[in-house]
Amino acid sequence: MAVRVQAAPFDPGTELARFAGDRTDVGAQVSFTGLVRDDGGLRHMEIEHYPGMTEKAIAAIEAEAVRRWDLKASLVIHRYGRLAPGERIMMVATAAGHRADAFAAAEFLMDYLKSRAPFWKREVTADGAAWVAAKDADEDALSRW
Repeated sequence: MAVRVQAAPFDPGTELARFAGDRTDVGAQVSFTGLVRDDGGLRHMEIEHYPGMTEKAIAAIEAEAVRRWDLKASLVIHRYGRLAPGERIMMVATAAGHRADAFAAAEFLMDYLKSRAPFWKREVTADGAAWVAAKDADEDALSRW
């Protein structure tokens, strides 16, 4: 189980290649990589966090996923700093004996990262900068868990 909050870019292929290692008890591996999306005019996004607090909060979410599903391994990577459209912002990977646990845990982690992880995001466009507000759809996604 691993949580990384980092400024540096990451390569999903490299991360997945070493993710579950040589484990033979893994029958399913699921991954999701989120990208900075440009909905029209985004120059870049600035992501802030409180070191220590953010990692602790994500680790708690990850521990909850491990408690709920039979995970053999999990990985959460989330970037901070200045990110341009198209850059990788986060990655979740889960490994389990069976696909149902791997998929469910990955979706759970993504939903909680989107709405509860303590990151503050500011979008910068030609018109200025604005903090990204919470979205109702993200909050609604939590209701299924």
